[in-house]
Amino acid sequence: MVDHQGFRRKFGVLGPSTNTIVQPDFDDMRPYGVTNHYSRIYTPNANAVSNESFRAGAEVIASNVLDAVRSVMTCAPDYLVMGMSAVTFFDGAKGADAFVKQVEEVSGVKISIGSHACTAALNAYGGVKRIAVLSPYWPVMNTEVARYFGDMGFTTVRDVPLQCRSWTAIAEVDDARLCAVLKQLDGDDVDAIVQVGTNLSMVRLAAFAELWLGKPVIAINTATYWHALRTNGIMDKKGGFGRLMSDF
Repeated sequence: MVDHQGFRRKFGVLGPSTNTIVQPDFDDMRPYGVTNHYSRIYTPNANAVSNESFRAGAEVIASNVLDAVRSVMTCAPDYLVMGMSAVTFFDGAKGADAFVKQVEEVSGVKISIGSHACTAALNAYGGVKRIAVLSPYWPVMNTEVARYFGDMGFTTVRDVPLQCRSWTAIAEVDDARLCAVLKQLDGDDVDAIVQVGTNLSMVRLAAFAELWLGKPVIAINTATYWHALRTNGIMDKKGGFGRLMSDF
């Protein structure tokens, strides 16, 4: 017997309770026969995030992840998808692997996380060594992102942290600002641009930016959902979300 609507796969999606972007993004990329079941990680909204407080705030979210895992497992998902990126970059590749191990031991199923999904996406494009990073984070967290990508064999040439002052403010960043930052990050010394921070709405803008920049522009929500689909043998292609979803 299989689930009536999720007869190909049921995904349990984990995301901060303040996040309003992951759920609609993932649903927009959802192929027929796959269903997404969102479990909210309790997250007090911080209204004065700073360089000093960012990691501490993100670690509060991380400490609540396993409760969300246990909650979503009651619907018997086949696979988990992590809809928060910061905690998947902490402490480099070693930290990402430890996070995966912890969640999979508690849940009994596999998980896709943003950091490793972005690595898989960069490798899918091929020939990428030097990247630029756009995030809603503060500099202290961008350092962790660069550390992770360094562990995975990529050089972060430059980065822009948007320094959003609350978790919900991340979702309020508009396309005009993001376009300006993409232009600031681009250059002949960069092979690809990676956007991290799952509450930043960039799945469609990244696809458009690939056309006018002529290089991979990877939105973390696209990479994470693509990774979950491909890991589960679901090879459906979909336009409007960049070459990752249409070509690979």
